[in-house]
Amino acid sequence: MKRMLLVGAALLIGASAVIAQSDPIAERRTIMKGVGAATRTGTQMVRGETAFDAAKAKEILRVYAAAADKTHTYFPETSKTGGETTASPKIWESQAEFRKRFDDWAKEIKAASAQTDTLDEFKVAFGNLTKACGACHQTYRISKS
Repeated sequence: MKRMLLVGAALLIGASAVIAQSDPIAERRTIMKGVGAATRTGTQMVRGETAFDAAKAKEILRVYAAAADKTHTYFPETSKTGGETTASPKIWESQAEFRKRFDDWAKEIKAASAQTDTLDEFKVAFGNLTKACGACHQTYRISKS
């Protein structure tokens, strides 16, 4: 019985990956929208517009960690154009550096997760993490403006 459940779960995961890869532009846009929403919540806490909540701060970092873990996989050669993508050609010119940015961000997120119990700690960690986002966007994203 356990074996059947494990096999079923593995098949489901595999099928999900195939479906997601069928439209990588849409998948990465969805992931980035989640990151954007988490960033808005974090910004509101940092600015004092909403009360600091350690549980919400940890959730923001979980959203970031999930993005850091998988977003780079949604940039296959076939997704250079189409779907209103704002991905820069630099992504495909330097895949190793692009991947390294996500790996480095993942390490920063992990370190930050252990240091976000207070507003002051969160401000520092959040500031550093969002600077990394901005730097990556400057290099690997085409501005719509």
